[in-house]
Amino acid sequence: MTDFGKVAKAAAVNPLKLSPALGGALAFLGIDRCLPMLHGGQGCTAFSLVLAVRHFRETIPLQTTAMSELSTILGGADNVEQAIATIYDRAHPRVIGICTTALTETRDDDISAELPFIVERHPEWQDLDVILASTPDYAGGLEVGWSRAVTAMVNALVEPAGRRRTLRRVNLLAGSHLSPGDVEELRETIEGFGLRVIVLPDLSGSLDGHVPDDFVPTSLGGTPADLIRGMGESVITLAIGEQMRPAAEALAERTGVPFTVFDRVTGLEAFDAFVAALMEVSGNGPNERLRRQRSRLVDAMLDGHFYFGGRKAAVAGDPDLALAMSGILADLGCTVARVVTTAATPAADRVPAESVMVGDLDDLERDLGPSPALIVASSHAKALSDRLGASLFRAGFPVYDRLGAPQRVSVGYRGTRDLVFALGNLLMEHDDAHPHPAGEDPGERESDGRHFDATLAAG
Repeated sequence: MTDFGKVAKAAAVNPLKLSPALGGALAFLGIDRCLPMLHGGQGCTAFSLVLAVRHFRETIPLQTTAMSELSTILGGADNVEQAIATIYDRAHPRVIGICTTALTETRDDDISAELPFIVERHPEWQDLDVILASTPDYAGGLEVGWSRAVTAMVNALVEPAGRRRTLRRVNLLAGSHLSPGDVEELRETIEGFGLRVIVLPDLSGSLDGHVPDDFVPTSLGGTPADLIRGMGESVITLAIGEQMRPAAEALAERTGVPFTVFDRVTGLEAFDAFVAALMEVSGNGPNERLRRQRSRLVDAMLDGHFYFGGRKAAVAGDPDLALAMSGILADLGCTVARVVTTAATPAADRVPAESVMVGDLDDLERDLGPSPALIVASSHAKALSDRLGASLFRAGFPVYDRLGAPQRVSVGYRGTRDLVFALGNLLMEHDDAHPHPAGEDPGERESDGRHFDATLAAG
């Protein structure tokens, strides 16, 4: 039985949670020709920008209303209006996404009431959509900000019910725990069933690591606003992660499009459920490529489970990421001793671990007992893993000391197989650095012939 709790302490010792405003800004970058803007002080934006640039290794378009002491006291509506005007004149974006911060929300700026009057005073902005998302730092973590921003996109852009249905088109709501590579993998899987798909938000088009021909002051790609307006014509919405449930519910309320939430798409059974949904919607079976990928994943799990069985692991990250990573570790036979996450959500309740708590990275190692062989967390856990003598698999945000994190695929059959190999290789390296007592080397289990027997039995 999972022991779920929240640590009561006055301060975060080694912070795990990241700003919701950063999460909202990243979500807005999944819209084509969008320019996100943080309504707060310049320091808030600068810090978020540094994290995003280090993770994606790309130019990140991010603006600020640059609130000062005086404007914070008197109110920030004028700063918002001036910032929108400056951005529109210089960058000509199609969408401006405004994310509030703790500074302005604590002052109780009612920008949602002011914004319609601001836009009304500027008829020259008729080709511009301005979207406001409430993302104060005290409201949760990066995942919460992402969720609120996507919900705001739906409410601001998607046209209400009454439009016709396009039978072979689906909506895909992508959570913050999915990399641009993950989103591209899911898109290709859906298209393999003969379906068209609208992805919201789509970082696979904007932060996938491509070089534009010319300088672009806004997002480099993503889903066009006009395409988002037509999401009500799709036959179903597939939401990846519990964080996408509010956006899926908002879309269903506006358009009547039914939705299904998949808590994870990493793992054999988890992705089987996703494929089954696509089969039902399309009326088609999986193609040969997808069947072969599934077979390869089964073989990879057979090859790798010798190195996972009975090993101790710990995971730190936002709830949907924690569920996906602890789920695949549990599938492979690992004992997930502890998971530390950023919020008590339905996804956190389903994490298969001995202990799950809302806390920080300090809580990941506190009273943990024998050190785990593997830690799954962001690059911020590097010092912690070194202290514990554990191998660190970098996942989540930010990953700044490894190349290719945004392009890495860890969903679907192919992505899960690659993930099994990566995790297994880390455990093998850990065994080399920390040898087991004689007779307990996981590698000896493979050489005793049981791998051959298991393969025959599976066949």
